[in-house]
Amino acid sequence: PLLWRGAPGLSGAPGLSPSPPLTCVSSCFTGAAGCVATLLHDAAMNPVEVVKQRMQMYNSPYQRVTDCVRAVWRNEGAGAFYRSYTTQLTMNIPFQAIHFMTYEFLQEQLNPQRQYNPGSHVVSGACAGAVAAAATTPLDVCKTLLNTQESLALNSNISGHITGMANAFRTVYRVGGVTAYFRGVQARVIYQMPSTAIAWSVYEFFKYILTKRQEERRAGK
Repeated sequence: PLLWRGAPGLSGAPGLSPSPPLTCVSSCFTGAAGCVATLLHDAAMNPVEVVKQRMQMYNSPYQRVTDCVRAVWRNEGAGAFYRSYTTQLTMNIPFQAIHFMTYEFLQEQLNPQRQYNPGSHVVSGACAGAVAAAATTPLDVCKTLLNTQESLALNSNISGHITGMANAFRTVYRVGGVTAYFRGVQARVIYQMPSTAIAWSVYEFFKYILTKRQEERRAGK
């Protein structure tokens, strides 16, 4: 498979040829592919996120997923499943940008030779996830509010419904001030650190194995 240095987690394997440099054209195609992937992924997963968060709410009236889906559809319409879609995209794009940039920066510091080094991949992945999670917590708070439509926030909202990121930002500030934007930041960071550390470690491991086998097949010809 085609590998390029600027792609996520592309560290060289011991004894293997280095990856070709990332060109401007390939960088643009990679960015476009990432944007399209995020659009499709969030379009499919946003309704699932809405249902999950409503069932996780304290004193949630829903016992089953089907009950939650039917209630949301009946009371708020299909649009409720995508009320936070734009916010989700607004959050995911900077999250992934910060995530990958931080990982690549840390790899340059901890593993400049870009060899397969599980320790550096775990540390870089965990730190990258922590930085990205902390930086995008305000967007995550607004997304959760849009998905759950919490009664406390609704009581402070004149329209009775919270729609759109701008409305959510104003409502969060009205309810809890500036500190409300970072409510749950520690839990979010703690959640993301092992998640991104495992993801990068698994990615780097399989990339190393597959690349090594590819090199061995080429050498055997």
